[in-house]
Amino acid sequence: MTDPLPVASYPVTAYAAGNCLGLATREVLAGLAESRTGLKPCRWDLPFETFCGEVPASLERLPERWAAYDSRLARIALAALEPMSEALAKAVRRWGPERVAVVLGTSTGGILETEQAWAAHHANGQVPATYDFERQHSFHGLVELVKLRTGAKGPGYVVSTACSSSGKVLATGRRLIEAGLADAALVGGADSLCQTTLRGFHSLEVLSKRLCRPFCAERDGLNIGEGAAYLLLEREGEGPARLLGVGESCDAHHMSHPHPEGLGAEAAMALALAQAGVSAREVDHVNAHGTATQLNDAAEAKAIARLLGTEVPVVSTKGYTGHMLGAAGATEAVFAVAAIEHGWIPASLGAEPVDPQLTVQVNRSRRELRCRTVLSNSFAFGGNNVSVLFGASR
Repeated sequence: MTDPLPVASYPVTAYAAGNCLGLATREVLAGLAESRTGLKPCRWDLPFETFCGEVPASLERLPERWAAYDSRLARIALAALEPMSEALAKAVRRWGPERVAVVLGTSTGGILETEQAWAAHHANGQVPATYDFERQHSFHGLVELVKLRTGAKGPGYVVSTACSSSGKVLATGRRLIEAGLADAALVGGADSLCQTTLRGFHSLEVLSKRLCRPFCAERDGLNIGEGAAYLLLEREGEGPARLLGVGESCDAHHMSHPHPEGLGAEAAMALALAQAGVSAREVDHVNAHGTATQLNDAAEAKAIARLLGTEVPVVSTKGYTGHMLGAAGATEAVFAVAAIEHGWIPASLGAEPVDPQLTVQVNRSRRELRCRTVLSNSFAFGGNNVSVLFGASR
């Protein structure tokens, strides 16, 4: 592998997240600070028991002018975006609508609406009159809606690489700015709970009946969550952190299992560091993919230990939110930026007792820590890996 060329860093001037901890960013970060999970026994109609991360607020229908896009995914996506409204309006005024890109990640898109439309057709022979496949199910409907909401008219598209989707959009947004195609990029991701996801992961036998416990010796599977998160990258400006590097790899070891030694994960992290010209010893904290499955946690821990050593504090935040699939990468990127901005890292919920086979330092209580550089990992089916490196602005 040839050495990657260094890339420019860009400021993250605003961010937002909404999930089962709350639909406002301040509520989400408060949950992390208080070591409080948002996961609860799943209320959905399922033939098995599990916990899931369902957004806690009632979701209002979209305004009439956007009614064709109305879906659970759309409601979550716009609600989570709201705290960034002022920053986005400022960016659109500053750069011009055609210079603001929107790149989002999702795994399942609006498949819940199609499930419900199929159920209605099965029951009474008709698809609901309000069902709109192009705007409610298709991935591009999400980007169209967010562009309508923000007034952005630059390049817009969706990245869908399963659980790495909204980590990879950070690389895409950076490339658009670097190539001169945009001066700002709203990047992020959204996914909602649906029957396909819940039943699908259950069929793979990786869904836990209990609260998930990443890096724990007693871990037995993941919980699924829903939510959305966003970061605003700009060519120049002030913000709590800068995007320093994004490493992408695909080890293609197995359709659903990571490489047992974490080779793809290690390659992604190493590429992120190389792009930024940052050494392994300079990384202050890792927000791990940490799904609480036996194979993922073991492989990721090996990769982190080989590349970064055994002293860097490692946290999985999926014990708070569940695995949000296409929204996970952006959500955990927000957590990485928040760690830099606020000077603390959360506990890795459920990790006690930590698996003694894992040689990384799993952080088990909230810890004050001045973070200058933070890595955020997202790994997906098919060995599709991404690692994002953020650094302090000053």
